[in-house]
Amino acid sequence: MVRCGSSSPARSSQPANRNQQSATAISTDRSREGRILSVDPKPKKGNASQFFDVLEKLIVKLMRDSQQPREYLSGLFEPLREETPPQPNLCIKGYLPEGLNGELLMIGPNPKFTPVAGYHWYDGDGYIGDLEGLFGLFTGSMHFLRSIFKVLDVSYGWGTSNTNLTYHHGELLALGENDKPYVLRILEDGDLQTVGVLDYGKRLEHPFTAHPKIDSFTGKMFTFGSQLTPPYCTYRVISRDGFMHDPVPITLSEPTMMHDFAITENFAIFMDLPLKFRPKNLVIREELLAFDATKKARFGVLPRYSTDEHNMRWFELPNCFIFHTANAWEDGDEVVLITCRLESTDSMSIAYLIANPFGYKSELYEMRFNMKNGLASQKKLSVSSVEFPRVNDIYIGRKQRFVYTTIIGKRGGIIKFGGNIKGIFKLEPGKYCGDTVFVSSEPGVTCEEDDGYLIFFVYDENTGKSMVNVIDAKTMSCDPVAVVELPHVPFGFHSFFVTEEQLRAQTKV
Repeated sequence: MVRCGSSSPARSSQPANRNQQSATAISTDRSREGRILSVDPKPKKGNASQFFDVLEKLIVKLMRDSQQPREYLSGLFEPLREETPPQPNLCIKGYLPEGLNGELLMIGPNPKFTPVAGYHWYDGDGYIGDLEGLFGLFTGSMHFLRSIFKVLDVSYGWGTSNTNLTYHHGELLALGENDKPYVLRILEDGDLQTVGVLDYGKRLEHPFTAHPKIDSFTGKMFTFGSQLTPPYCTYRVISRDGFMHDPVPITLSEPTMMHDFAITENFAIFMDLPLKFRPKNLVIREELLAFDATKKARFGVLPRYSTDEHNMRWFELPNCFIFHTANAWEDGDEVVLITCRLESTDSMSIAYLIANPFGYKSELYEMRFNMKNGLASQKKLSVSSVEFPRVNDIYIGRKQRFVYTTIIGKRGGIIKFGGNIKGIFKLEPGKYCGDTVFVSSEPGVTCEEDDGYLIFFVYDENTGKSMVNVIDAKTMSCDPVAVVELPHVPFGFHSFFVTEEQLRAQTKV
């Protein structure tokens, strides 16, 4: 996390999965009508705990190949074992712009304890890295049995909330798609504190996506949750004042990996893609998630204030997988979706990434769904490989001109698209960046769409150090406006900028 602003020096703190593992939970916020629950798990540490520990060690010893590498525990992904307290007066090359007041945060899967077996970047302190074959079946069963015997207290949730951050109704939320949101609070010195689990007064009984959408014009938040049980997806609308409306079931034929979705002024867009959860695959020594190349990709367009799914329109396009959408809007009879698209999921597998560490083949696409004649079309906007598309957030749900994506390759950087490539900011060899955040030079729509700054974390594998780059979004100049030097920061998933105004409006605890 980096503090920006003319009245405050840049400073940094890295909470190593602090949102769940080491922060002090604060009591329920009564002013929020019990929407936030204090996290106070009470796991049992008796004979059952010792039995499962011994059994798991035996399974790992007999079934896991100890020669199998752990790519996500070194180099670019090397975890930070100790938390670094807030550090004032970081070295800044260049200058931080006058209007850049707030906090830049990044969230990611930083394991607090050394994994006992396999490990995947998505895990944090989870267990999914071993969900392949019979060994994966046994390790997954260990987690399930521990919860049954209360060795793990999952009454408050069991996810890692390590994927994304958002801010709504005075609450900074840490998100992971297999759990409910966790409310964080940024303290005066820049440190983080966990407030509790947000369940919207017991109205939220299913997982919450890591990528909710907030309409800047209405102040409403739109979200969904994917589940392993029917109807497999549930859509929700949350009012400006934080009230969660009734669930809208989205019926799918089987559980689907749906990481993101999109909204327009009048619609919500869901993606039923051919990457499916198949628990039976573990028995036949295959992966839990299976990509079915024989199926087409389905896109559902639903009026965004529907109380049921009866008005859903489904469209088909050639099969693909999508992690992240950039934005969507309406153009006459058509709903337009801008997204990063994978032709197949081969490049997501561990084996492929080991053999081709920079072979991730994601491309920016424009997809159109005609609400009048029921036809769908798509066209490619970029070559491989770009990901983590971002826009000026005030245009979420409305037509925008520019999309900013991260280059995935041996030389990282940021590309600005606007019909075609409008600018490229390339990093030096050996430097890598995650997603970027657009921060407008002025609030609202009083200035041009790209009048602002792109801010992103950078890791230098040559030195093992990290930094934050601030570049001019309009010019995409190769000379950063500012470079803030940091201690080592583990490579994470998504970044988020909290404005000074939002900091002042945080939930009072």
